[in-house]
Amino acid sequence: MPLNAAQHPNCNASPKTTQFTQDNIDQQLQQIHLLDQSSSSENLEQLGPIIKQIHTSRQHETYLRTVQALIESRDAEIETICGDNYQEFISSVSTLFSIKSYTTNLRETITTLDANVDQVGRGLVEKKKALLQSKKTAANLDEAIDTLQACLRVLDVVNRVGEMIKEGKYWSALRSLEDIESMPPTSLSQTPLFQHLLSSLPSLRGQIKDAVTASMKQWLLDIRNISAQVGQVALDAMELRTRRWRSRREKDPMLKLSRVGSAVEVATNEKTEYNVLDNDQLRVDFKPLYECIHIYSALDSLDEIRRSYQADRKAQSDLILPEPLPFSSLASVIQEIVGFFIIENHVLNTTGSFRSEREVEDLWDALVKRVGNAVENTLTNVVDPDAYLKVKEGLLAFVMTLEAFSYSTNDLHSYILVLFEKYVSILERKFGKRFETIVSQDDCLPMYVEKASERDSVLDTVWLSRDERDTLAKSALPLSLPWSQSFYLCCQDASIRNFVQNFYQFIEGVSQHHRNIDDLLSKSLDNILSTYISESITKRAQGTSNLSQIAQIITNLEHFEVACAELERSLTNIRSSQRGGTIRVKAAAAFSATLSRALTRVTASITSKLDDFFELAEYDWTPATRDSSPSMYLYELVNWLTTVVDSLVVKDAYKQEAYRGAVDYIANCLMDFLVGRNVPMINENGVANIVLDLDFLEDEFKRNGQTHLNTSFVELRSMTSIVMNDRVQDYLVPAIRQSSYAAVRAKRLQALLEKLARYGAECRDPPSRERGERRRKEADAVGRLFPGENR
Repeated sequence: MPLNAAQHPNCNASPKTTQFTQDNIDQQLQQIHLLDQSSSSENLEQLGPIIKQIHTSRQHETYLRTVQALIESRDAEIETICGDNYQEFISSVSTLFSIKSYTTNLRETITTLDANVDQVGRGLVEKKKALLQSKKTAANLDEAIDTLQACLRVLDVVNRVGEMIKEGKYWSALRSLEDIESMPPTSLSQTPLFQHLLSSLPSLRGQIKDAVTASMKQWLLDIRNISAQVGQVALDAMELRTRRWRSRREKDPMLKLSRVGSAVEVATNEKTEYNVLDNDQLRVDFKPLYECIHIYSALDSLDEIRRSYQADRKAQSDLILPEPLPFSSLASVIQEIVGFFIIENHVLNTTGSFRSEREVEDLWDALVKRVGNAVENTLTNVVDPDAYLKVKEGLLAFVMTLEAFSYSTNDLHSYILVLFEKYVSILERKFGKRFETIVSQDDCLPMYVEKASERDSVLDTVWLSRDERDTLAKSALPLSLPWSQSFYLCCQDASIRNFVQNFYQFIEGVSQHHRNIDDLLSKSLDNILSTYISESITKRAQGTSNLSQIAQIITNLEHFEVACAELERSLTNIRSSQRGGTIRVKAAAAFSATLSRALTRVTASITSKLDDFFELAEYDWTPATRDSSPSMYLYELVNWLTTVVDSLVVKDAYKQEAYRGAVDYIANCLMDFLVGRNVPMINENGVANIVLDLDFLEDEFKRNGQTHLNTSFVELRSMTSIVMNDRVQDYLVPAIRQSSYAAVRAKRLQALLEKLARYGAECRDPPSRERGERRRKEADAVGRLFPGENR
């Protein structure tokens, strides 16, 4: 149903009628090429908008009228043109007919030619198709050839990878695989063969990895086999370095205190650096290891080979030390250890991050500990100090060699000092037995020299004071020296001097504080001098009663005391030149004590002989009359005593001590006669006979110039005087007792009075019995003075 004005969507707009003119229509027809003579096509698509516009504006009739007017206008124009050009048109038509005739002939000719050309063209097309197919086939063949050639090249590379692995060219083989993997995309890249080759690359890399690992394993085995040779070369080089430095140090006093490894020595040695891994004797090739590290780094597997290497070297280090370690194998084991860690040091310094210091230190610490335990077990039952010296020399060379490669050797230095203490202990026992033998075999006779050369040799050997040395050097020949053979032998090179030499021989080259060493030497010397020499001399003195031998022992002991001081001074001077401390030899006190015991032994020997004399005494303790002359045995006693003591080759002070001991013993024996239990009773005549003997002894000692010895008889003299002069009552008076009889002990006086009383009680005559009763009362009175006093 048509829309009214109110319902039209544009009802609110002002109505406007579209006006169509012939010019507008002509222009529109020109756009769709209906009137455009120059166009060979019609643009009918433009009719849509025109028709839509006409329909929208509802101007159908108007538009048709306008179109009809336009058509009529055009027809009129055509008629006008045709009328004006009719003759020309007719002429043109004739011409066109002629042209048409010629054109028809030409078309026939062209048709004929076209058929011929078509026939020929079909042949050419077939040939062209055949040619194109041939070219395509040729191109395919060329591509196939190129692909095959590329395959052959790749296969050749793969084949050469296997050959390179066999030839040990691992890096080249790995690079070849990388080249294959990084090839630019080609037709080959899409082939199954190439994909198969790519899938086989990990296997080929595994082959390279296995081959380079096997090469490194073989290298590790070879390295283990030549480690001992490397160590020997290094130790020989260190020995040569030590000798060279020792020679230079002897020539230059300024270098005397510098040891091998000191800053001065290291600076000097740099001028003559010696490569123990590359020299005339051997050359260690690290190429297999470096290749292995390089390959594993390229394969991002460095940690794997690092762990494997550490495990292998740990296993090799464990195999170096046999269990147990034979003493004869120590040198070869040390060589192998030195070679092992020199190689480890080189690997550490030349492989970057492959080897860590911690890993090498772990191997080093573990092996050092095992070396200490193995050596300790080896030396458990060894008592030869020379064996310890050889071990020390081996370990010290070991330490000095590896110190040069920056290994920490503090534990080994400490262990060498432990060995040193054991060595010193064994050395003490060894020399101690020698000293004991020397002392036990000593003839205890003064040494006798006839020639000046003999005297000078002996004087150069023994330790003496300067004054005594000068005196003996000026003495006439032949000469009897003060000491016996044992003193000389203990001082000579085979004994104390040799001990000191062996002591310092062990410690030479060991880096340690001098004071520790000096203290140990002091203790060792004191032990040897005190235990083995002094005590052996004591045993020798106790085992003899020969006074001349004991006197010679005393003289030897005096010289040993002096020798201690001289030895201390000599050793201190030696150590002072080496920045050492003062060495203290304290054995002089032991010799002094032994000297005192020897002097006591002189007294004991004399008193033993005096006992023989007193056994010859035939006293009658209750004689009826008093003797007019002293006892006969005292003549022999005094004569023997003075002869023996005066003949002793000892100091006068020691002779006086011997005299004093002998006279004290005589006084004690005489006192024992008076107060001892062996004599049950005595009378005044018996006491008078003792007094007579006492007078004789005092006179003899006075005649021999030994008046001071008579002081030993003071108590005996005072006590007999109290009895013989009836001075007991005076003795009971404190003032008199203190002033006149202070030496008399009350118990002894009481005992003598009791013996006199006992004799009186046995007598039958009244005077004697009365005297005996008086003596008893006097004894009781004296006994009450000091009831707690012992005899």
